[in-house]
Amino acid sequence: MTTPAKLDPEAELLARRRRRSIALALALGGLAIIFYVLTIVKMGPALFDRPL
Repeated sequence: MTTPAKLDPEAELLARRRRRSIALALALGGLAIIFYVLTIVKMGPALFDRPL
């Protein structure tokens, strides 16, 4: 038995688009986390020794 997505080309395109959007969101989120961590690391321990 075939799935409805295989019978309807539009449904297959929507599923592909959704997977691509999720992958792009994960990639952008990962990049944001990497930039955040690198920024904190670059500031170093002096970040916590500064006067308030």
